[in-house]
Amino acid sequence: MGVVSSTELSRNKINPQKFALWVAIGSIIMMFGAFTSAYVVRRAAGNWLEFKLPDIFFLNTAVIVLSSFTIHYAYTAFKKGNEKTYKTLLLVTFALGILFVILQYKGWEALNAIGASFTANPSSSFIYVISGLHAAHVLGGIAALVVALTHAYVLPFRPTLRRKQRFELVVHYWHFVDVLWVYLIMFFVVQS
Repeated sequence: MGVVSSTELSRNKINPQKFALWVAIGSIIMMFGAFTSAYVVRRAAGNWLEFKLPDIFFLNTAVIVLSSFTIHYAYTAFKKGNEKTYKTLLLVTFALGILFVILQYKGWEALNAIGASFTANPSSSFIYVISGLHAAHVLGGIAALVVALTHAYVLPFRPTLRRKQRFELVVHYWHFVDVLWVYLIMFFVVQS
């Protein structure tokens, strides 16, 4: 039996922050899976108000998908040492995240305007709760973007391994909330 060097151990070790992020993402997936399952079960029970999801939710989808592209290219620019592009695209991602939350609120106003208020029917209540929980997770991503922006604009630009790993966590989480929203919007369209 050979001796394992500390270099081999560290090379095979999972980054604890990345592991924690993926555990959290797994928990969030389970929570949204439970909510969408409850939606399907409750819909089958009857007393379900049918309504068309306002178009603003589709605009919202385009905004968050675009933000996934901007953060991806910000990360690519960071790794390549392109400071200006990295900072600009990170700022654009932040602005798109804020726009997503604003449009989400406008979507709730549009739902209310068509008579699908939070308390009108379980069908509309589910939309508010599920999209509201998602918006809360996007706000968490925006908080992470604020930290990333602080690192980008306050610290001297150095694409070190540690900073790359921290930024990578933000990128992974942001892509996750993007994919989660695309799943949710498709779920709402298919179920309506």
